[in-house]
Formats: sequence, C-alpha cells, structure tokens
Amino acid sequence: MFEALSKYFQISGRARRKEYWLFVLLVLILSFVTLFIDSMLIGSGIASYEYASIIVNLLLIIPSFTVLIRRLHDIERSGWWILLLLIPFLGVIVIFIFTLLRGTDGDNEYGEDPIDD
Repeated sequence: MFEALSKYFQISGRARRKEYWLFVLLVLILSFVTLFIDSMLIGSGIASYEYASIIVNLLLIIPSFTVLIRRLHDIERSGWWILLLLIPFLGVIVIFIFTLLRGTDGDNEYGEDPIDD
C-alpha cells in the first residue's frame, strides 16, 4: 500500500496491479478521512474551506501519476499514454482498462518483472 509512496518521484520501472490498486485504495481512504475532517471543521466554523482535502490531494498527485506510469510500463506501454486522460470519458475508460490488464511475464524494456521481487 505504501510502496507507491516510497517511490514518490520514480517513473522508471514497473508497478504490478496489486501495488497500483492498493495505492488507489489508500487514496480513497485518505479522501474520505479528509472529507470527514473538513466537514467537522467547516461545520464548527473553524474553517470555511476544505483545507485538509486540498493538502492531501496536492501531496498525492505526484505519486498518483508516477504509479500510473509504472503500471503502464508493466503492460509495455509508454508513460505518454497517460495523456489519454485529457480525452474526456474515453481516455479515462481506456486507462482504467489498462490498469486492469495483467503485466507482461518476465522482463520487458521498462524493467524487471515486479512479481519476481
């Protein structure tokens, strides 16, 4: 779950499905927690905006992209495929399908097989 955070700026290499989806789960859990904290602070009048959510999202945006790029590397796709996210709806669907695909067996041009680790 925290493997993606330990590789915060690392674009090279490969990320298997487990690493990617555990990171997505971590992001979802943190989003719900910060949403709850923000609603408590806004409801009590201490804060007027969702500061906790903004801070957490800013901290997680870089590892979100890097783990996605490494995930694309695992299925022998260039990290440039991430630009599909700029295409509304269709791009998100294609990237989602890519994240579900099984990685290539053995080494590929992007690195060693992460399952062998």
